[in-house]
Amino acid sequence: MKDVENCIWLGNRILEMGLFSDPKRPTFGGFPWRISPEPFHLDREVIEKIEELGHHLLKFYKALNSIYFSSVRGTAPHWISWYLDLGKPEVVVEYGRMRRFRSQMPPVIRPDLFITEEGMAITELDSVPGGIGLLAGISMLYSYLGYEIVGGGDGMTRGFMEAMKALVPDVEDPLVAIVVSEESASFRPEMRRLSEMMVDLGMRAFVIEPKDLMFSEEGLFLRTDGEASRIDVLYRFFELFDLKNIPKWELMFYAAKKEKVVMTPPPKAFLEEKLAMALFHHPSLVELWVERMGRESVELLRRLFPMTWIMDPRDIPPHAVIPGLSAGGKAIQNFMDLSGASQRERRLVIKPSGFSELAWGSRGVRIGHDMSAERWRESIEMALRSFPNPIYILQEFKPSKLFDSRYYDPISGDIKEMKGRVRLSPYYFVIGEEARLGGILATICPPDKKLVHGMVDAIMVPVLARGSP
Repeated sequence: MKDVENCIWLGNRILEMGLFSDPKRPTFGGFPWRISPEPFHLDREVIEKIEELGHHLLKFYKALNSIYFSSVRGTAPHWISWYLDLGKPEVVVEYGRMRRFRSQMPPVIRPDLFITEEGMAITELDSVPGGIGLLAGISMLYSYLGYEIVGGGDGMTRGFMEAMKALVPDVEDPLVAIVVSEESASFRPEMRRLSEMMVDLGMRAFVIEPKDLMFSEEGLFLRTDGEASRIDVLYRFFELFDLKNIPKWELMFYAAKKEKVVMTPPPKAFLEEKLAMALFHHPSLVELWVERMGRESVELLRRLFPMTWIMDPRDIPPHAVIPGLSAGGKAIQNFMDLSGASQRERRLVIKPSGFSELAWGSRGVRIGHDMSAERWRESIEMALRSFPNPIYILQEFKPSKLFDSRYYDPISGDIKEMKGRVRLSPYYFVIGEEARLGGILATICPPDKKLVHGMVDAIMVPVLARGSP
């Protein structure tokens, strides 16, 4: 009975905190996810590995940034920056290359991490992630129930705050404006809650819409308590592909260029491309990555990043093959050669690389072994035909192991058990040269769901070290 009471308490508190807002789901019984009476348990050694991972992922981002600019200058293969810039408007490329932003890194790094039969796998990296406010809110609630979750009850909030402060070390009391676009409006409730928790901890933080910004030659401002207050840090919670739909984006970018405000994440679309994993695995670039990251980090991430290929439809020379790909036991020279692959050979995923409305939230993702041969062929044709708007990548499918979990069923009023596939979302906050783990969100989906993401059938909880209270 205690578990049921805890779930009802959690559900009511989540509603009160406003962590989601949907007029079609105004009650606890209509939640967009399932509530579990306890966090998701992981062995301590796994959590330690996840904590250490932030260091290597930050090195990856820095290396990608360095290699991109070397490619632009001509001291690394030109086709690296060519791929990373492909399909983007000239203004986006120009801003990404500006000296003002040259060394800046995203303040938040979130991988999609799966525990498979072979070990851990990272299928994606996100530097403009949702879920920060959600995890911050439920971390506090589960902590209140006595659970010692990873990062602690306020680890997400403090991590985000420290990352923002680190961007303006000379400002004693910085004002942070989290600008959430209309396309990202579904995340506005959780980001608003995050800002409220930041205020409770002593930081001036606000969630606003782009249209609410005020501009002068002195910088960007927002109205607080009837007065115009200057913004020190503008957290960009919108995608660069959507700029044409963002009111006042030119003013935001101009103010950042003129150093009147710190805009973060920096406007570097090339850091937000999934095809970076294909570049990381490219045989001719291995030593380039080792030079920038060190062999230890490269070898670790080569084990964690699934093999990935850029679905470029152009012909290759007759004597060449696509490295690492085969069908029917034969190396292939064209991605269409995969159309005749067996179901076992189709354990592959096709998905947009980035810079597209299809590139987030599992949109545009196609799983080869989960469809007919005809649909698989059509998916390959579609991906090749769309190049370069958007670019699609092909990636090895890495299924999660099944884990036992429990959730509250508001219809029966009982606690039910479920085996599910788990996606772990660790949130690392970049503070100086360090990437600190603020918390881990576990999303657990029924085993018949090949794509693991937030949904009404999924359990969403923070992570706890096994053996903790």
